[in-house]
Amino acid sequence: MEKDNTEEFYERLREKLLENTSWPSDYLYKFIVPTDEDRIAQIHDIFDNTGAVIETKQSKKGTYTSISITVNLSHPDEVIMKYKEVSVVEGVISL
Repeated sequence: MEKDNTEEFYERLREKLLENTSWPSDYLYKFIVPTDEDRIAQIHDIFDNTGAVIETKQSKKGTYTSISITVNLSHPDEVIMKYKEVSVVEGVISL
């Protein structure tokens, strides 16, 4: 069931991106991950060689790290593809 909900979410996101954005366009991703160098590196690797601007900021206690990524993409399908790639990182939350 979760897979169906996920696919529905991506389909709605794709429709909204097509309606509200002219492509190519900059897209801002925001993720929160437990502060762990390996997990943060995984996300960096996913956006490696895309020209992305990546900013990270630790929470006050240092337990979590927020990651903001701005990248120029040519189509909503690329946006969704990156979300799917990041979704495999353990403990990641997409905002």
